[in-house]
Amino acid sequence: MRRVVIGATAATGIFAALIGAVHAQATDPYPDRPIKVVVPAAAGGVTDTPARIVTNRMRENLGQTFVIENQGGAGGILASENVKRAAPDGYTLLYVNAATHGLLPALKKSIPYDAMKDFVPIAMAVRAPLAIVVRSESPYKTLADLVKGVDGPSKSLNYGSPGPGNTSHLIGLMLSQASKTPMQAVHYRGEAPMIQDLISGQVDFAASNIIRSHVEAGTLRVLATTGDKRWFAFPDAPTLKELGYTAEYYAWSGFVAPAGTPQTVVDRINKSANVALAEQDVIKALTANGFEIVGGKPEIFANAMSAYIRDVSEIGRKNNLEID
Repeated sequence: MRRVVIGATAATGIFAALIGAVHAQATDPYPDRPIKVVVPAAAGGVTDTPARIVTNRMRENLGQTFVIENQGGAGGILASENVKRAAPDGYTLLYVNAATHGLLPALKKSIPYDAMKDFVPIAMAVRAPLAIVVRSESPYKTLADLVKGVDGPSKSLNYGSPGPGNTSHLIGLMLSQASKTPMQAVHYRGEAPMIQDLISGQVDFAASNIIRSHVEAGTLRVLATTGDKRWFAFPDAPTLKELGYTAEYYAWSGFVAPAGTPQTVVDRINKSANVALAEQDVIKALTANGFEIVGGKPEIFANAMSAYIRDVSEIGRKNNLEID
C-alpha cells in the first residue's frame, strides 16, 4: 500500500510540474516580435554567412522572425558597443566572432566594452581554421616563397585583414615576426571587399576561411591552413605546424546578448540555436562553407571565450603584439 502512495505522489508531482511548465510558457510571451541580430561585419563574410544560415532555421523552430543587421567597421567595436547598450530583453543579439570577443579584448589597448562582463554568452555556433591564400597569378607558390619574398627579404608585403584585431590580422603579424619579413596590414570593412582586392592584386595575401568558391574557380590558391590538423576543405594544403610554425588559429562565431538578459530567454535562444545546428540542411550548408559545427550550452561558450582571451593575451605578451 505504501508503494502505491509513493507512486501516486510522484505522479502528482510530475503532473504539477508539467502544468507549471505549460503555464510558464503560456505566460512568457518571448518572443512575441522580431529578434534583431547585429553582425559586426559586412554582408557575405565569414561572420555574416553562418549567422544567416543558422538564424534562418532558428526562425522556424522559435516561431519568430530574425532580422540580420550588418554593422561593419572598427573591427566590430561599434556594433559590440551598440548591442552592449541595448535593452537586455532578448530582442537584440550580437553574433560575435573571434575578433570582437577574443582578439580585441586581448590585444587592443582600449575598447569600450568588456567581452565577458557586458555580454551573456548564448552559444558558439561554428569554428574553422583559416587558409593563407594568394591570387592564382601570384609569384608565391608556397608559404616559404611568401615569407622570404620573391624579390628579396627587403620587399614589404601587403596583406588583407577584415578589420584591426581580426584573426587574419593576427596571422599576418605572426608570419611577419616569425619570418622577419616586413608585412603591412591593409584593413577592410569585412571579408568580401578584402577578397575582391586580393583577387585584383591590391594586396599580396590574406588569411580567410570563406574562399572555397574562389579556390574552386581558380582565382585564389591556398598556401597553408592554420588548424591543428589538415582542413577538410583543403586537404592537400599543409598546416602551419607542418611547416614549422608552432601557432594554430581558428575563427569562431556565436550568439551573445547584453548583460542582464534573463536566463530563461538565454536558455530559449540557446535551445533554438542547438536545434538549428543539428538540422541536416544547416550542417550541409555550413560544412560547404568550411565550418565545423560547435553548439553546446552557454557555459561552454563562456569558458571557450575566456580561455581564448587568456591564450591570445599570453601570445601578445610573449611577442610584444599590441593593437593601437
